[in-house]
Amino acid sequence: MSATSASVMADPVYVPPKPGTREALLLNIGFFAMVVGMFMAILDIQIVASSIAQIQAGISASAEEVAWIQTSYLIAEVIGIPLSGLLNRALSMRRLFVYSCVGFTMASVLCAFAWDLNSLIVFRCIQGFLGAAMIPTTMAAAFTLFGPNRSMLQQVAIGMVATLAPSIGPTLGGWLTENMSWHWLFLVNVIPGIIAATLVWNLTPKRPMQLNLIRNIDIIGLAAMALFLGSFEYVFEEGPAAGWLEDEHLVMWMFLCSLAAVVFFWRAFRHANPVVDLTTFKDRNFAVGSVVATIVGFGLFGSVYLTPLFLGTVRGYNALQIGQIMSVGGIAMFIGGPIAGALIRKVDPRYVLVLGLSLAAIGLYWNSFLTADSSFEELFWPQALRGAGLIMSMVPSNFIALGTLPPHKMPNATGLITVCRNLGGAVGLAALNTMRLNFTNLHNQEISAGLDPSRPEVQDFLLQAESSLRAAGNPDPSAAALAQLVRRMQLESSVMTFNNLFLVMAICFALMLFIAPLLRRPALAGQTPGAH
Repeated sequence: MSATSASVMADPVYVPPKPGTREALLLNIGFFAMVVGMFMAILDIQIVASSIAQIQAGISASAEEVAWIQTSYLIAEVIGIPLSGLLNRALSMRRLFVYSCVGFTMASVLCAFAWDLNSLIVFRCIQGFLGAAMIPTTMAAAFTLFGPNRSMLQQVAIGMVATLAPSIGPTLGGWLTENMSWHWLFLVNVIPGIIAATLVWNLTPKRPMQLNLIRNIDIIGLAAMALFLGSFEYVFEEGPAAGWLEDEHLVMWMFLCSLAAVVFFWRAFRHANPVVDLTTFKDRNFAVGSVVATIVGFGLFGSVYLTPLFLGTVRGYNALQIGQIMSVGGIAMFIGGPIAGALIRKVDPRYVLVLGLSLAAIGLYWNSFLTADSSFEELFWPQALRGAGLIMSMVPSNFIALGTLPPHKMPNATGLITVCRNLGGAVGLAALNTMRLNFTNLHNQEISAGLDPSRPEVQDFLLQAESSLRAAGNPDPSAAALAQLVRRMQLESSVMTFNNLFLVMAICFALMLFIAPLLRRPALAGQTPGAH
């Protein structure tokens, strides 16, 4: 037993070790092992995104069926995250993380050896549900193990992982699949999972279990929460492609989601031992911080979705070229994270949050001036500003939202704010896909209205195209020239649509600047958080 663990067992109130001591070093090693686990759990959301075709071929599934490999993980994770607060108090932070990490690692192995689509979907559900607790537990550990006075390095690490992992997921997944096989998308978790679980078990504080919390759990509230969050995620995943209210199956799930939501919220406020403590939202900082976290999730997942989509569909770039451009945002996050941590120590964290939101809004707005020829040079500064802005928004927003809460509410609060960020990404992606369809149709109509064959500009384009195609030996140059004109129209319409979507995201971040004055500055002194 380490000295840190012994002190925790001896004293009912946990006191963080003094900086510079051996106990503090061991505790930091244990914590950063938790960050590794958190990184794996977030990475696996996006790591399969660029390898869907290879997985589809490997398990003989259709394009519609194979999408469930990603959807099942997201649904299971969003159900598991809110439970982390209750399980943290019942099992202790150390046990919950290790059980979650071991379960996630074992489920990853099962995913790698899945024999068909159904088995892979089941194993992905298990992987997402068991790994969900690692994310909020690590966030809670930053405060409870170190306290807000000395936890800035840990919070920066969490912010960098939460923003960087989704950004590099598709690129890393594509590289693994191309150089090894799609099975390594899951096997890559095994060694880090074993190391993380071992270090956390041996180097983080021990606390007694309170299993009576599980025995008294609200079963009805738990079932309602699972149905509410699961169907909510499903509806927003499938809504854009299904046409929302045009699909009877989806309408049924919307009804079930609404009914489950009513039951869940009623039980959460009326039951003596609710599954999730929603009274945390009474804290103004936490409520406003959750709104900011939702928009940050929208900006993070939305930009990671739109930028590669633009580069692949409009520019025709391959995975390596897309990864090189996306790496600019990752590098900016690495630079911006420590800067955000240093600034929070010196100035009001609300000012840092405003700076981060402003940079993200400017980067997204700059991205709304794309052309069909935009490449690395045109995307460099928008990517850099957006990456720095996202990390400089996430770190202070987490610090402000959680910094005014008492220690015993920390595990539950970190789960709630993680759910807000994930749901912000899910709802945001659904909104972007829906708007993409609408904007594309709108711009196609606008452009096609101006393509009157009698216009001199259109005639010149068709004549030049016909001449080139005839010289190239095309048997029907007139039809081919007209097809080129249609493709050019679709290309320009697509570019205009991407610009509209980036502008919408920029407006959302700019609107967050108006709620920043509602936040209170967290007290940095005189707090002694406990470990749970």
